[in-house]
Amino acid sequence: MALAPYQRIVDDVKRQVRTGALRPGDRLPSTRELARRWKVALATAAHALRTLAQEEVVKTVPRVGTVVAGGPPRAGSTRGSADLTRERIVRAAIAVADDEGLPALSIRGVAAKLGLPVMSLYRYVASKDVLLFMMAEVAFAEEPLPAKPPQGWRAQLELAARLEWRVFKRHPWLARVVNLTRPQPQENALAFADWVLRALAEARLSPQEAMRVHVLLHAFVQGIAVNLESEADAVAQSGMNDEEFMRRNLDTFLRVATSGRFPHFEKVLNGLRPGFDLDFDELFEMGLRVWLDGLEARLAKRPGPSKPR
Repeated sequence: MALAPYQRIVDDVKRQVRTGALRPGDRLPSTRELARRWKVALATAAHALRTLAQEEVVKTVPRVGTVVAGGPPRAGSTRGSADLTRERIVRAAIAVADDEGLPALSIRGVAAKLGLPVMSLYRYVASKDVLLFMMAEVAFAEEPLPAKPPQGWRAQLELAARLEWRVFKRHPWLARVVNLTRPQPQENALAFADWVLRALAEARLSPQEAMRVHVLLHAFVQGIAVNLESEADAVAQSGMNDEEFMRRNLDTFLRVATSGRFPHFEKVLNGLRPGFDLDFDELFEMGLRVWLDGLEARLAKRPGPSKPR
C-alpha cells in the first residue's frame, strides 16, 4: 500500500537524520519549500512537520524555525547581530520571498531566517513596506543595462524587456510589488524607464505618448510575469503542477469547452498540435514581437523624414 504523501516526507527526514545528512540543530526547509520539493499541498507539508515534532524528531526554535531535535541550532548558516547590515537583511528577505512567496514575508520571518531578535532588524528597516522597496531595488540591479546600447530603438526596447523579464522570472514575487499607478523612486527601476525613453527619443513622440509607450511595455512584461507567482502558489496549495492539474481536470474542461456554445474556441482547440503548452517564455517572446511590430507600424505612419529603427 502506498504511503500517504505526508508520511513520505516524514520518512525522508527521519532517513536523513539517521544517516547523518541532517544533524541536531540543522534547520529544515520551510513549509512552502517542502510543498514545492515534494509537489504536495501546503497542508500536507505542514502535517509532516507537525508529525515530526510530535515524534520529537524536530523542534521549533524561536527566531530560528524548525530544526532537528537533540541539540542547539547550528550556527554555521547564520551570523550574530554584530555584523548585521541592511544589505544582509534585504538578501535574507529576498530569499524568503523567492522560496516561500510574498505572503510568507514578514519582518519576523526574516529575523527567524537570520536567527536574530525581531527588534534588531527594525534599526535598519522601519516597516515591511520599506523592506519591499529595498528588495525591489536590489532585484532590478541584478540585470544592469549595458553602457553602450545596441543600434536602433527596437533592439534597445527588446533588450530592456528581456532583462526585466529575467528579473521577474528570478523573483516571481516582484511582479506583485511593482505598482503602475503608484511608482516608487527606485533608482534601478528608473534606469529601465530612462533606457526606454532614450530609445524612443528619435521617434518624435510627445512626452505623453513616450510615457504611455514606456508604461505599456512595462505592463506587458509585468502582466505575464504576475502569473509566475500565481502558478507557484497554485502548485504549493494543490501539490500539482500545471500539467498534472490539466490531466486531472481535462475531461471536465472539455465537456464545457466543446459543448457547442463556444464554436470558435472549440475549433482552435481541436486544431492544436499534440503536446501544445502555454510556456511563459514562448508567450513572452511572441508577445514582445507582436507588441514591437504594432509600435513599429504605428510609428511608420507618422509624417517625417525618418522612421525609427
